[in-house]
Amino acid sequence: MNIHQIDWSTLEWKEIRKGVEQKAFSGAGATLALHRLQPGHEPRPHKHPNEQIAYIVSGTADFHIGDQIVRLGPGGIVTIPGDVMHHAVVVGDEEVINIDVFTPARPEYAPLPEV
Repeated sequence: MNIHQIDWSTLEWKEIRKGVEQKAFSGAGATLALHRLQPGHEPRPHKHPNEQIAYIVSGTADFHIGDQIVRLGPGGIVTIPGDVMHHAVVVGDEEVINIDVFTPARPEYAPLPEV
């Protein structure tokens, strides 16, 4: 049995593009990603085969999922099925901090740590 441990505070924010930063950690079956979105960031619609569960820690965002728009504030959760086009847009002037869980794991975000 391999147990992996991490302290988010020791990870550097990785700039995905201007206004979007990420910290991520993967296990064998899932990836946990912490995202920081700034007001005015460039939305980039995308899709991936992974199911995604998004949880808003702070701020407000509109999640465009397929042909639906879901507004989420702190404590809000939404599921995004695999292979569905989606993106998020910050609402207002407060940055958004959200946690995403992806399954299966996304090793391109954070390779499984060596033991």
